[in-house]
Amino acid sequence: MTEIQDDVNEQSSLDTLRDVLINKSGDVKLANRFRALFFLKSIGEEFENKPDESSLALNYIGECFKDESELLKHEVAYVLGQTKNIKAAPILREVLINQEQQCMVRHEAAEALGALGDKESLELLEKYHNDENEMIEIRQTCELAIERIKWENSESSKTEKLQTSLYSSIDPAPPMALDDKQGEKIEKLKSILNDQDKSLFERYRAMFRLRDIGTDEACLALASGFDDPSALFKHEIAYVFGQLCNPVTVPSLIKILGNNKEAGMVRHEAAEALGSIATDEVLPILKSYLNDKDDVVRESAVVALDMYEYENSNEIEYAAI
Repeated sequence: MTEIQDDVNEQSSLDTLRDVLINKSGDVKLANRFRALFFLKSIGEEFENKPDESSLALNYIGECFKDESELLKHEVAYVLGQTKNIKAAPILREVLINQEQQCMVRHEAAEALGALGDKESLELLEKYHNDENEMIEIRQTCELAIERIKWENSESSKTEKLQTSLYSSIDPAPPMALDDKQGEKIEKLKSILNDQDKSLFERYRAMFRLRDIGTDEACLALASGFDDPSALFKHEIAYVFGQLCNPVTVPSLIKILGNNKEAGMVRHEAAEALGSIATDEVLPILKSYLNDKDDVVRESAVVALDMYEYENSNEIEYAAI
């Protein structure tokens, strides 16, 4: 009887989270929808211990792709890739091929397929990578996803010595290996990071190696990547800064956020990074973007302020609603 009751409670909890995520009532704050998403993510990750609940959580998360919010849908795609649950792959493939979805959402779906290491998606990813009529952000993301899947299933992934990361994220590329002498010198890593003649995958590997080194010097080397012509590349730098939470990155993030010529995907990531860093100077900056003309930046300011409040609170877990 207890097991049946537990199942009922689990179902009720999932349904409640779904209602919050999809804003069933029509008046749920965006920040609370994000928190519900991360609750559902934690259940989606439990595919070995709770396969039925996990599958249901994925389906509930996937329903959010009908939403109008580009920011929320992009986060939904990211979360599905981070669950490590291969059952999310078909949902993500549908998003990638859907030309009615925004670029930022489709890009995140492609990246998530790479994070899942989904070999069955390689043909689809190759198709969009080679499509000259496709948006550059999609093509570049597919390039990274292809290389990540190939690396994941290579001998190198088994033999390379990687630093144990402080971060739990599945990244678009693994960090440069410790047994690569270039991987220890910040100036050399900075050179690779900014070398347009290197493959995007190798440059991302240098990026994540610098992140894992994590010193002020490494952070400033990463900031040099904001001069890159690729919006995709710059948005990843900003994302990494949100993980590092090093105040030395704040000036460069403020500059990027304030540049209206930057793509929304770059500015939005800068806003969220500032919310994670949560120093005193960040609060008035984020408030000033609550009325930004770009929807994704405006919504990111809302989420970033919620993150700021969390970082300066006594809450144990961000996902608490």
